[in-house]
Amino acid sequence: MVEVLMDAPRRIAVWNTAFLGDAVLTLPLIRTLRAAWPDAALDFYVRGGLAPLFAAQPEIDAVYAYDKRGSAQGPSGFWLLSREVAARRYDMWIDAHLSLRSSLMARLSGAPRRVGYAEASLAWWLFTDQVGRRFVERQEIERLLGLLEPLNLPPAVLEDESLRWPELSLPVDALAEAERLLAPLPPGPVLGVHPGSVWPTKRWTPEGFALVLRRALEAGACAVVLASPDESDAAREVLRLAGDMGDGRPLTRAAEGPGGTSRLLDLAGRTSLPVLAAVLGRLQCYLTNDSGPMHLAWAQRTPVTALFGPTVRGLGFAPRGAAATVMEVDEPCRPCGLHGHKTCPRGHFRCMRALDPEAVWRDVRAKLYPWRAEERAP
Repeated sequence: MVEVLMDAPRRIAVWNTAFLGDAVLTLPLIRTLRAAWPDAALDFYVRGGLAPLFAAQPEIDAVYAYDKRGSAQGPSGFWLLSREVAARRYDMWIDAHLSLRSSLMARLSGAPRRVGYAEASLAWWLFTDQVGRRFVERQEIERLLGLLEPLNLPPAVLEDESLRWPELSLPVDALAEAERLLAPLPPGPVLGVHPGSVWPTKRWTPEGFALVLRRALEAGACAVVLASPDESDAAREVLRLAGDMGDGRPLTRAAEGPGGTSRLLDLAGRTSLPVLAAVLGRLQCYLTNDSGPMHLAWAQRTPVTALFGPTVRGLGFAPRGAAATVMEVDEPCRPCGLHGHKTCPRGHFRCMRALDPEAVWRDVRAKLYPWRAEERAP
């Protein structure tokens, strides 16, 4: 039985309007708050476009989108949003995003208890409680959980390891749509191939993705090509290159399944974010760059082969779990930033070009066919 705190807040807001992966990694913090205060109303503020993803999350009462390029654009839009926030009369505000705009919203919320990072601008004035982020010492989930340190939560809650996993609950309609989209595939292991990323330097070569895709199809697996609408050109290039590789057969022939079915499904640009997440949860392996969807996959315990170039595991954002692999090469210039860049600062892009497609395929193959990997083991 979890002890419920005395003087529990009636209404809590958690604000993390950074990228998709950051919002997913905030779920352990939210789950811990819910375990500590089961009767409180708990709202989550996320980046514009992300709200539908968390609509079915049982720990959250309401999800609000902060669209800084839309309705909340500019000083006037920000002020109007702050008035809406203040009208909700929060008792506690937790700011999980390091930006001056986010810190100002905490102050404008009117919440009497406001927790944020000590490294944030004007933290001494905008927050009632400041917590050191301890970036070098901690992984991102633990950095976020550190925001709870001033709250004196019950030990039974803080020591519950199960709360540290970002359990993702998806809308029923998204799950049903994913099942419908994948229904044409014949039985067999399914590989998801996602060549995109917001940051260009985080993208592995299309030739590398194409080779692994071709290998998977020739090995008898099913494959799903995934991309956001903005990444559809990259997905098409991977499909084109895969058609020119391998044993000489056209890609449609290499992907031919029993009874004339196809083991290849192109979903690039065809899924909403919740449906993409639901598709990722049904894969036997997901080949991806370091990206937001990567977190959607491993959070659902989908085996992940993640390709890291300008970023490194030490930054704290790598996928977790025994089924997750990070593929990377040693380069003295890594990491070159927290997120990546539009172009390689050194001009050579070796961190991604040097990733061996055959080594990546071996990792993917072991996830698609684990029993074969066991047979090959000495």
